Amino acid sequence: MVNEQPVPEQEKVAPASADVPVDAAVEEDGKYVYCVIKSVDERDFGPIGIGEGGNRVYTVHHRNLAAVVSDTPIRIYDPTRENVLAHELVNETVMREHTVIPMSFGTIFRTRDDIVELLKSTYQAFDDVLEKMRDKIEFGLKVLWDRDKVVAQLEEGDEDIGRLKGEITGNAQSSTYFARMQLGRLIESALERAANTYVMDIHESLKPVAVASRSNKPIGDRMIMNAAYLVDRDREGEFDEAVKALSRKYEEVLSFKYTGPWPPYNFVNIKLRLERAE
Repeated sequence: MVNEQPVPEQEKVAPASADVPVDAAVEEDGKYVYCVIKSVDERDFGPIGIGEGGNRVYTVHHRNLAAVVSDTPIRIYDPTRENVLAHELVNETVMREHTVIPMSFGTIFRTRDDIVELLKSTYQAFDDVLEKMRDKIEFGLKVLWDRDKVVAQLEEGDEDIGRLKGEITGNAQSSTYFARMQLGRLIESALERAANTYVMDIHESLKPVAVASRSNKPIGDRMIMNAAYLVDRDREGEFDEAVKALSRKYEEVLSFKYTGPWPPYNFVNIKLRLERAE
């Protein structure tokens, strides 16, 4: 594991908001919140918000903070592909001009006053995080390997594995179950070491061009790395070139899935406890 530079998490309470029951009346209007930015000017980002046809996205302000919102019926939004893409589109559009604190999918407040109260009560926390995240963007990097090719390399390069594989292959009829089990254990152990070596080299190579990194759990058998990197906006090109260089270096055995830029989803954790209305 690479030593990661910590980015502080903030946990604050948002007053005056109510839990939304699943069977809430859809006729009641609310405000869907996408993110928080620094802005004293009222902004209108157009009809790109979540909801059929795209709801108008605009800002609600307190001092120099602004929540980016759209009007919506108070309801539970299912995380369908269409809804999630609409949520992400707003954040991606806003981040072209602003540093953003992204809110979780489906965050809804009842009124404009509730949002203003949120900004008031968490002003210092939001202000601090926005300052730390200023001009920083996130990239995702997933690395998958060709296991068969890695095993073939291990059989050629590891003396113990190569010798045992040769003995079993040369004496196919007399080779024992235990010999095959021993070979399997040797290969699995070597694969684990190889994966750790690849991941460490990738992290160390990207560390000079990233502010911080976060490792997430790999998905599936082929993935050996699932990471997020926080990068200064003006070093995006350097980070991009570093990833390309790694992809060329390991092109025979590894494939790189590189996404972004995104808002800093993995580096900001704002938890809101919504209080049930009496």
